[in-house]
Amino acid sequence: MQVRLSPRVCLTLGLITTLQLTMPAAAEVSLPRLVSDGMVLQRDAAVNIWGRTDAGEEVRVEFQGQLYTAEAGDSGNWSVTLKSLPAGGPYTMTIAGENRIELKDIFIGDVWLASGQSNMEYPINRIVHRFADEIAAVNNPRIRQFRVPQAYDFHTPRTDLEAGQWLPATQENIQDFSAVAYFFAADIEHSERVPIGIINSSLGGSPAEAWVSEETLKKFPEHLNELQRFKDDGLIEQIERSDRKHSEAWHREADHNDRGYKRWHVEDLEVDDWSTMAVPGYWADTALGKTNGVVWFRKTITLPETLAGKSGLLELGRIVDADETWINGEKVGNTTYLYPRRRYSVPEGLLKAGENTIAIRVTNGGGRGGFVEDKPYALTVAGERIDLRGEWHYKLGTTMEPMGSQTFVRWKPAGLYNAMLHPLQKYSVRGALWYQGESNVGRADEYRRLLPALIRDWREGWKQNTGNNELPFLFVQLPNFLEPQDKPGNSGWAEFREAQTSALALPNTAMAVTIDAGEWNDIHPLDKKTVGQRLALAARKLVYRHDNIIASGPQLTSATFTGDKAVLRFSSAQGELIAKPCDTDCRHREADSPLFEFAIAGSDGRYVWANTRISGDSVEVWSDQVSQPHSVRYAWADNPAEANLYNRAGLPAAPFQVDRKDTGKASQQKSPTTAAGVAQ
Repeated sequence: MQVRLSPRVCLTLGLITTLQLTMPAAAEVSLPRLVSDGMVLQRDAAVNIWGRTDAGEEVRVEFQGQLYTAEAGDSGNWSVTLKSLPAGGPYTMTIAGENRIELKDIFIGDVWLASGQSNMEYPINRIVHRFADEIAAVNNPRIRQFRVPQAYDFHTPRTDLEAGQWLPATQENIQDFSAVAYFFAADIEHSERVPIGIINSSLGGSPAEAWVSEETLKKFPEHLNELQRFKDDGLIEQIERSDRKHSEAWHREADHNDRGYKRWHVEDLEVDDWSTMAVPGYWADTALGKTNGVVWFRKTITLPETLAGKSGLLELGRIVDADETWINGEKVGNTTYLYPRRRYSVPEGLLKAGENTIAIRVTNGGGRGGFVEDKPYALTVAGERIDLRGEWHYKLGTTMEPMGSQTFVRWKPAGLYNAMLHPLQKYSVRGALWYQGESNVGRADEYRRLLPALIRDWREGWKQNTGNNELPFLFVQLPNFLEPQDKPGNSGWAEFREAQTSALALPNTAMAVTIDAGEWNDIHPLDKKTVGQRLALAARKLVYRHDNIIASGPQLTSATFTGDKAVLRFSSAQGELIAKPCDTDCRHREADSPLFEFAIAGSDGRYVWANTRISGDSVEVWSDQVSQPHSVRYAWADNPAEANLYNRAGLPAAPFQVDRKDTGKASQQKSPTTAAGVAQ
């Protein structure tokens, strides 16, 4: 049957349709990135769930048999606070307004913020070869990571992140986990038997001032002024355009002038007129001298028939700065900057019986170009390892002026706080992990104020800043780095480590000493497991209240200067101090000295290696060259490679300097708290 409508009815329906098309639709409930599938919520705490919708709209949150309601304010923001819940999961949460959202696979456990620079950011995929079997066995959905997108904002603290999701520690996802944070989480999940969520908010190269608020920067006028400069978007665009143009022009000129470009990588090439040098090593030590630009390297190796056609692994240590690498004329890898370790897969069918040629084009924009020493240089095929160290042919492709530095805008003050930290502060966490400082080395005096200011800033942001409610803050003291020195002296890294130690004056803080976990030739040491586990030890003592465990190495508690000796007393020695044996011959051995890296000075401030004697929980320190000691240092070097003062728990003492008081009757450590460990 056909129905006919009157003109008036048609007009009315038309007006209704027009109004429907022109009126704004009701806003749907939206959630921040952190509140999403797979999240870990903090147990035994008041937990916020928040989002946005239309002003005045009622939002209903159902979780664990409880209904929570909230009305959106004038700005459209709403939030509810879940009651304290025990660990468990997985659970489902529903959130409804005009629309309905169902969040799945939620765990309740402990949430830890992991922040800092590259050694916190350093992912599992960079160390998997060091812990291959362990990583291959990872499959624990009770450990989750939320990786915060790297961004900066100099204008205002952001309220949400650009992207991100909670991912479980499975084979599919583990490669992108922070290595330090993963080993920490694995230890805590095992010991405490609760799900662990890691919020990974870290960025390589970032200085501490990038992670604090503008309000806190008011105490640091130089950084505050720099922040004001970088609120100018035009300035940022100009800097980035200029840096990009300069870099592109430099590389374009290097490619154009390189005599070997697209030529010297081929399999068959006459190299009789090439020079030779030892690899690893630096061409600054050859006839080339301090040359920047492009240098080519070639080496021919002979393989047996049994290895022909098989896949392999080519390890080229670390190269300063960038490399492109070929085998038998086929490219097998390239890396654009100096820090990553070169580990290139060699595909099946490329290697052959007899002679095989490796060609490397090294581009160096500044400093000493070449191959970092004390790293693996080898080709491994079917379990057989061919050593690539030794003589290589080399030839200069082109000489270039040094590239010069660029401006890393993303590291400027407050930018990372606004974009990567502030959006997290409504999300309840159990505590914070901090591995940062390499970018602040050389500014130890400032860091003595900056790190405590950062800790207070974060506690204020998470509203955990009073009484017994202070946000637990666990940090890593920088490991040993750079070449060991034969004589005692001053050290910027030692001064910085002492500045880090001074932050233990704040309550609810702990420090993981890693003076034995570094590498002299790599600012990114592979042993992230030791770091993560020592942070976990500190957490178990400070946060989880396992009072019976030893969480730190020997801690200097007092020093007495009497006659020609200094007597140092330590706590956390587990009843006895230990002199850990050297792995190799020790350079600093003195008569009657089981301990190394102790130095002593008189009033002239000239330090010499000291004799030592362990007596219970004390160490006696003296030298025939110092008749009346005024100061003692331990592990006071960039790389105190032979520091061997430990306790029976196998934990090292932190570096320290202790001086005689002006009265000459007693002494005190410079740091306001213990040399290492936990402050409560």
